[in-house]
Amino acid sequence: MEIDVNDDNFNSEVIERSKQIPVLVDFWAPWCGPCMILKPILENISKEMDKKFILAKVNIEENSECANNYRIMSIPAVKLFKNGKVASEFVGAEPESAIKNWLEPQLS
Repeated sequence: MEIDVNDDNFNSEVIERSKQIPVLVDFWAPWCGPCMILKPILENISKEMDKKFILAKVNIEENSECANNYRIMSIPAVKLFKNGKVASEFVGAEPESAIKNWLEPQLS
């Protein structure tokens, strides 16, 4: 499942939902080349691991409050929320295999 998240619904869609199911948040911007590389990789992993986590996307250009709250200094920035908190994270475009290796232990 994929959702677009903004400053107004971040708490309900990410923080609260992560208390039931992990939420993987992709902080990105339309002008970011590595973000455009990472986007289809995350979407593919989300489809493969259906119902193990929710993929949430936050455009930092339109949602600066979210970016500031989570100290996003470089993008793409990916954070996995579990139980209302950041459980793990990485910055930059990574290959699909590396992301799966990072994500799988977090979901078990």
